[in-house]
Amino acid sequence: MNQSKLSRIISGVMSWGKWGKNLSNTEMAKLIELNLEIGINSFDHADIYGGYTTENEFGKALKLSGVERDEIKLISKCGIQYPCELKSFEVKHYDYSAKHIRFSVENSLRNLQTDYLDIFLLHRPSPLMNTNEIGDVILNLKNEGKIKKFGVSNFNNSQIKLLKKNIDIEFNQIQYSLSNNQCFTDGIIDFCQTKNISVMAWSPLGHYFKENNEATIRIKPVIERLSDKYSCSVDQILLSWVIKHPAKINPVIGTTKKERILNSVKAINIDLDIEDWFLLLEASLGKRVA
Repeated sequence: MNQSKLSRIISGVMSWGKWGKNLSNTEMAKLIELNLEIGINSFDHADIYGGYTTENEFGKALKLSGVERDEIKLISKCGIQYPCELKSFEVKHYDYSAKHIRFSVENSLRNLQTDYLDIFLLHRPSPLMNTNEIGDVILNLKNEGKIKKFGVSNFNNSQIKLLKKNIDIEFNQIQYSLSNNQCFTDGIIDFCQTKNISVMAWSPLGHYFKENNEATIRIKPVIERLSDKYSCSVDQILLSWVIKHPAKINPVIGTTKKERILNSVKAINIDLDIEDWFLLLEASLGKRVA
């Protein structure tokens, strides 16, 4: 079955390999199948995940699964040069030269065992970006059919404007959650909407399950009350808070647990009341909205 659009929930694979669960190829294959069965057809990669190993493991798993290529959407990113076992860089840095972008795309294609990437993103902005060079190589890769759509990740308004003069930008993947809601004040989501740039949100559950800080302590009683009100889990409330935004943001979830994956899909159908949405925001901020 051909899937023409990204699923509303995107499965992030950063923790599938050496940077997390260290799943076997068989376990990854089953996880791919599970995601697809419940309506998640989109998988978010980056070349650096697992110290440059996770794409390759996923590619083997995809072949093992028997899932057809046109049933899924593959997203990947490049640009971060990350010192690790496979890369002996002296310092973490960014490389957006035409040579490196082309190498990264073609290497991701080999690793993922595919002929094209549905979406290709620049992972983080670099002060040394040459937008003419980036625009030319992206256009060539598009014309060659190696990438279908192009975007960025963690770029602000001015960085997008700079790059957009040379190439069309269709996506921006940003950190956005109840814990990380600065996008309401820095204007990035507003800007993306005016430019028809689709927004993906990484770490959409924020710090709630990771940190016991002052904000989490304020949020806990509110979110537990709302969890009872909507008859759902806490993680579903957190996801529904992100999904409520009119920009139709695509959350990128990182879990490999079946129950949490199922919960994420069900969260799409939870429509928080406006006051409940603002109750959560107020708890996170620690003050009333202005």
